[in-house]
Amino acid sequence: MTALLPLIEMMTGSAWLGLIVLIRVGAVMATLPGLGEQVISVRVRLVLSLMLTVIITPAVAPGIDLPEPGLNALVMVIATESLNGLFLGLVLRLFILAIQTAGAIAAQSTSLAQLMGGTGLDPLPAIGHILTTAALALLFATGFHIKAAAFLVLSYDLLPPFSFPTPADVADAGRHRVAESFALAFSLAAPFVIMSVIYNLTLGVINKAMPQLMVAFVGAPVITFGAVALLLVAAPLMLTVWLSAFDAFLAVPFR
Repeated sequence: MTALLPLIEMMTGSAWLGLIVLIRVGAVMATLPGLGEQVISVRVRLVLSLMLTVIITPAVAPGIDLPEPGLNALVMVIATESLNGLFLGLVLRLFILAIQTAGAIAAQSTSLAQLMGGTGLDPLPAIGHILTTAALALLFATGFHIKAAAFLVLSYDLLPPFSFPTPADVADAGRHRVAESFALAFSLAAPFVIMSVIYNLTLGVINKAMPQLMVAFVGAPVITFGAVALLLVAAPLMLTVWLSAFDAFLAVPFR
């Protein structure tokens, strides 16, 4: 670290400001939906971080009082901006977890949890992979890269630079966002849960009326076909509701 001290002290105002912004952007990119996915190469994510930094820096420059370049200032910037960026990225990542949880609930309700459950980086069932991939594609089709840049610019008003986030505020915002994430997930998966309840009640009535009938052999193809058909019908509405909730948060974060 001391070997970098002469280089830090030689930084001009623009380079020093760019480094400060890059640290927050890089931390956000570690967990940012779409742009920060683990399937994307680290080199690509680094280039995306640099491009976002170039876009964001002129917009936030007037509101940042730069400290004098130095080792102590660099340590403080790394500590504070990394925490701020990581918190912002995790808050947005909760929306991806919401759609993944909705897919897991839907799969468990319709006995499809084990179908292709081991593919990909996350152990998700097929419905979860379909919904997550469709949600990410919908994000970029609606200009998420622009929304992400605007959110990062707004983040400097929400979390001022060079200061640690208040633990009480972080805990309250985290609790609120986690609760909303699970509420959104269950709301999205509600059609599958309702269908599962109706299916099991029907099987129970049939089994009571005809004990000799092997209802499991009859019901398994029905619930599988019904789940796929319901996914075909309900997925556009589910993704629309999810995207509306995401856009509402980006417009007024931490409301």
